[in-house]
Amino acid sequence: MNSADLLTAVRRTLGQLSAFNEIARALTSTLDVSEVLRLVMAKVSELLQPQSWSLLLLGDDDQLYFEICVGPAADKLKHLKVSTTEGIAGSVFRNQKPRLVRDVLTDPDFASRFDTQAAFRTRSIIAVPLVAKGRTLGVIEIVNGDGAREFTDDDVMAVSAIADYAAIAIENARVFRQVQELTVIDEHTGLYNVRALSTHLEREVARAARFTRSFAVLFLDLDDFKAVNDTHGHLAGSATLKAVGQLLQASIRGVDFAYRYGGDEFAVLLLETDAVGARATAERILQGFKTLSLDLPGVAVKLSASIGAATFPDVATTPTGLIAAADRAMYQAKREGKGRLVLAPALSGAPR
Repeated sequence: MNSADLLTAVRRTLGQLSAFNEIARALTSTLDVSEVLRLVMAKVSELLQPQSWSLLLLGDDDQLYFEICVGPAADKLKHLKVSTTEGIAGSVFRNQKPRLVRDVLTDPDFASRFDTQAAFRTRSIIAVPLVAKGRTLGVIEIVNGDGAREFTDDDVMAVSAIADYAAIAIENARVFRQVQELTVIDEHTGLYNVRALSTHLEREVARAARFTRSFAVLFLDLDDFKAVNDTHGHLAGSATLKAVGQLLQASIRGVDFAYRYGGDEFAVLLLETDAVGARATAERILQGFKTLSLDLPGVAVKLSASIGAATFPDVATTPTGLIAAADRAMYQAKREGKGRLVLAPALSGAPR
């Protein structure tokens, strides 16, 4: 090796060490996986200067999707999914071993449909698995086309080291998110709890005020729930709470939120919803109670709920004000005969 080549190799090694050090610092300073992945993206581009590269993660449907896609064809590829049995990425995912393919035309695993979609001709690929605790989370894939430099074994080592960091970051972030979810999820119903309601209401009040939008809060109390426990036992009571949680989830849109407030009280947050929309959702919930069933043989429970509704900003403009107004409306529904909805009255001069 001549002096020029040696100098290039030393600079390359120093660059890799610097990149690994920055990624390691990021791992210890944040549990935000997006932030770490942005750094990984920058360092891959800086170290290897590939024409295209991507980070694919395993989705809930057991297919790989493009979490990051960089290159001239990124916009055409980022919405595609890759089967874990397809292509070089799929083989690396299954075998948990990195691969260097210097000429994809000689590799039977190469899936040409992505080149066709992107109007790009791939020549060489490095694919490295993201593995944490023995489980494959995804794949990093580095791509060069015709005329670009051919990847080397040193490149594979560099990408493998980066992949190790990325896998740790992703796994740590997921564990942290699961722990966070445990603190805001009610164990009996699977709904959010009152802590989450407080957080979501604060955020939604600020957002709705800023953009002059409306939203609604429903407050529900199960009618005569004590009789369920007294007649059928606490097992039936727990099953009833779970069934109510499922009913609420089935009655709202994907953008809305349902909560167990405590005991036999529940709440629903309806985004971008006025009084008319709140009434429609509440009536759908009340109708659902008429066919509510439990997963307990021989136990027939007839249950209803009293619902109060309050809307922002015409009824109240603070989280506590909205909950208080919906709560008062709910108690009025009970006094009027249970199993019904009462809308909280609008403030005098409230904006519409």
